[in-house]
Amino acid sequence: MTLNKEKLVVIGNGMAGISTVEQILKLTTRFDITVFGSEPHPNYNRILLSYVLEGSKTFDDIVLNGWDWYKENGITLHTGTTVSHIDGAAHEVVTENGERVPYDKVIIATGSNPFILPIPGSDKQGVIGFRDISDCQQMLEAAKSYKKAAVIGGGLLGLEAAKGLVHLGMDVTVVHLMDDLMERQLDHQAATMLKAELERQGIKFAMGAKTVELFGGERVAGLRFADNTVLEAEFVVMAVGIKPNVAVAQASGIWTKRGIVVDDYMQTSMPDVYAVGECNEHRGVCYGLVAPLFEQGMVLAKHLCGVDTLPYEGSVVSTKLKISGVDVFSTGEFIEGPEHVVIAHKDEWKQTYKKILLKQNVMVGAVLFGDITESANLQKLIKQKTVMTDEIYDSLMGTGCCGGGAKSSASVEAMADEEIVCGCNGVTKKTIVDAITDKGLTTVDEIKACTGATRSCGGCKPVVEQILQFVLGDGFKASVKQGICGCTTLGRDEIVAEIRAKGLTSTKEIMHVLDWNQPEGCSKCRPALNYYLGMIYPDTHEDEKESRFVNERMSANIQKDGTFTVVPRMYGGVTTPEDLKKIADVSLKYDVQVVKVTGGQRLDLIGVKKEDVPKVWEELGMPSGYAYAKSLRTVKTCVGAQFCRFGTQDSMSMGAFLERKFERLDLPAKFKMAVNGCPRNCAEACTKDIGIVGNDGGWEIFIGGNGGIKARLADSLCKVKTDQELIDLCAAIIQYYRETGKYLERTSEWVERMGLETIRKAVVDDMENRKALVERIEFALTQVKDPWTKMLNDTDTRTALFQNLEPAAQ
Repeated sequence: MTLNKEKLVVIGNGMAGISTVEQILKLTTRFDITVFGSEPHPNYNRILLSYVLEGSKTFDDIVLNGWDWYKENGITLHTGTTVSHIDGAAHEVVTENGERVPYDKVIIATGSNPFILPIPGSDKQGVIGFRDISDCQQMLEAAKSYKKAAVIGGGLLGLEAAKGLVHLGMDVTVVHLMDDLMERQLDHQAATMLKAELERQGIKFAMGAKTVELFGGERVAGLRFADNTVLEAEFVVMAVGIKPNVAVAQASGIWTKRGIVVDDYMQTSMPDVYAVGECNEHRGVCYGLVAPLFEQGMVLAKHLCGVDTLPYEGSVVSTKLKISGVDVFSTGEFIEGPEHVVIAHKDEWKQTYKKILLKQNVMVGAVLFGDITESANLQKLIKQKTVMTDEIYDSLMGTGCCGGGAKSSASVEAMADEEIVCGCNGVTKKTIVDAITDKGLTTVDEIKACTGATRSCGGCKPVVEQILQFVLGDGFKASVKQGICGCTTLGRDEIVAEIRAKGLTSTKEIMHVLDWNQPEGCSKCRPALNYYLGMIYPDTHEDEKESRFVNERMSANIQKDGTFTVVPRMYGGVTTPEDLKKIADVSLKYDVQVVKVTGGQRLDLIGVKKEDVPKVWEELGMPSGYAYAKSLRTVKTCVGAQFCRFGTQDSMSMGAFLERKFERLDLPAKFKMAVNGCPRNCAEACTKDIGIVGNDGGWEIFIGGNGGIKARLADSLCKVKTDQELIDLCAAIIQYYRETGKYLERTSEWVERMGLETIRKAVVDDMENRKALVERIEFALTQVKDPWTKMLNDTDTRTALFQNLEPAAQ
């Protein structure tokens, strides 16, 4: 302990107390600091507990200030130690084990406790709250032994707990008393969109359900509701709210109401004792969000250090959260009443929603769902009680995702210096700007290392980059590294590796965990991620139709007039008189504009009305030709040995076999094959992804041909003697392309990027690898189904896609 320093004791080792200490350390070295924490851990980020639960982060990943930080800053840390009370007369802090520590100043930062419903059975085994890392560890253990879980509470913590338990393989139902999720942060529309998205992720809901009892023996077995219905559950998480932890204050005779009562400088009723964060009550309000606790901490730090500061006058309550990969934001008044003018925009395709409320033309509140890039700008405008103008309306509701067209640089320029950019770590705009200008920082990673911004959830990364761009101007250089799209710097191989390593199972989860700078992704990355997931998990990945291009969603090619082209499969270019008659009859019945013979040896039915598409499928009774998909389109054949006097191999039979075998399998890009019965090459194998040429001794295989925009002659890969070897090699080539090709990369580009010799070694020379590739593609092929048949059996999807007579989205 250093002499001649004031003794500052901090009761609580959480985010509020340590954030205040961090601010103090920036301003002065006058304090000898002692910190007491009840948990046996250094300071960690409770906001990220759900990441630990779902497995995307470890506990070490969410530690904000490790053991060394306390030592480096001369802070005495007592972990696993609870303070019982403050002896104001003696100016000492007293622990439960009787230790007394003298103080000049005390900061109470004891946070809050989870609220446990006072109902019968709440003390049974298997019932916990969700507030700290020990709760997280109990949930991880429970998931190993039990399958049915209930989470009581549809707020942020409840939903994050539910998502984590679902990710651990549990059958989870969220039980919520209200009809809308997160009713304190979201309006009905945003809550409805959130619920639909979470249901798609596997979470079940019991809305408007009041739990009156937890039944079972020693261990919980289920929940009983007020209407006497029951829900089975072997594990229950209570996430119904929090209550300020005022135990120390009450034991010390400090004035408390719901929280520890403080003034505008966080002073309690006891001299030299302050309270910050969730444990306090300021002007009748207890805050449960991180931004207010950081704002309080900055005021308190300056006050203790003798630095001039404006008083804390309360926070404009705003919420910026990422829930199971979905971004939501609200601020001010967001539930409209008769006194409000409502400005709203909803985009069901991009799953975004924006609402702004006006009162007497003054902006008083807003809600964002899906795209929250305008959150900082809206928060400033609402905090300043800005009057709506045509210019502001155009900037907020113009073109762009969710209708927002404001320039990001303008939004950043308008931000106040003290506005918090990184909510997880309490980093302000000014802190970031000063770091850039004073220390010459030029990258987000440098800012992260210097200030802590982006080091936790990463949600503020786009804003940090915008600040960089604003400060540096022409000197700003975006990251040179190119990702699969503008939403990420990660390339194809990195993404696939992360999916495998972290067990990521949905596009939203990938974007969330891998720190996408656009939370909903874009039309380039969404289909790519959906493809990679299907390739990695062919048996478990549920295809995300919303991530596919319009033609693939509709299982037909949309034309510029809004009609569709239906292309039935003709294996190897061979059909029958019966099928031709069906095609003719259906074309006449549904007034098909054109029947076109294609270069792939089949018939296009062009000009089918949207509402008639399913009827055409049904009456044709033929499988889909996948003319719209990133998969095998056709296998072109010549008549071969069956009829041609020059034919040496049965090309028609082999072509039809290969087409039947590999149809419907998702590939990085469209894929075409050809099989020739002799070297005369009538089926044009030299311009196909896989071209096969028959000869007297067997078959020759060519790969990487393209007859399209970037024409390329195929390369000769190898020669084989038997039909089975040909089939196995085709399977291995296709699977190797599936596993190593970039999304939308044709084999012509793939061969040039990978190198012919690399491919030859992998699929021709390495017999064990070839066998493994064949096994993997055979497994994937067992999962595929004809999309037309599937759609015909799915009334809801068929109705949604084809009975809306508006043109399909482009």
